[in-house]
Amino acid sequence: MNTIYYIGGSPCSGKSTVAEILSKKYSLYYFKVDDFLDDYIKAGAFAGYPTCQKIISMDAEQTWMRDPAVQCSEEFAFYKETFEYLAKDLRQIAYSGGILTEGAAYVPAIMKQAGIPYNRYLSVTPTEQFQVFHYQKRAYVPFVLEGCLDKEKAFSNWMERDVLFAKEVRRQCVETAYASIVNDGSMEIDEMADKVAAHFGLGDDAGGRGAGLASCSDSKM
Repeated sequence: MNTIYYIGGSPCSGKSTVAEILSKKYSLYYFKVDDFLDDYIKAGAFAGYPTCQKIISMDAEQTWMRDPAVQCSEEFAFYKETFEYLAKDLRQIAYSGGILTEGAAYVPAIMKQAGIPYNRYLSVTPTEQFQVFHYQKRAYVPFVLEGCLDKEKAFSNWMERDVLFAKEVRRQCVETAYASIVNDGSMEIDEMADKVAAHFGLGDDAGGRGAGLASCSDSKM
């Protein structure tokens, strides 16, 4: 069975960039959860899962004009409902080496329940300033908000949702004793990738328990 390394956290934190670097450097199969979320939503809605059914029925206005706290709560509920599909896809990957996978779907509480060891999971979350700055540069943002009457408010709600999500992920990491990296832009991405590699025990000189990760401030994107 493949060794799987999980990077969780929240959006716009550097997860995918780190995963791309490490998958190439250590010849790992890179499984990007975001590429499959639409399929998981549809599968969950077909199975009758309430959060999936709600998500698939809403337009952009209904999605982004809700209370950010409600959006955040439903985000966690969605990942809980669809984790079975994600886990199944990971089991079916035919690859002789290890697997590196990343996505916000890897919530610490879910990882703990699934029995994922300490040295096979960590989260990466951004500070609010880092998150908003980099989201504002993402070309897809206008397309996501298309159909919203007040795009500025919709974007503000989106950002607040992800801030709340990041805070809850960090809280869960403390509760579950998983490692957590907070990205405030003060560390180069290659150094951040090296810290993640060390936590996972990748490379000849990597290993240990990733000392210091819980309070680490990281990387420029």
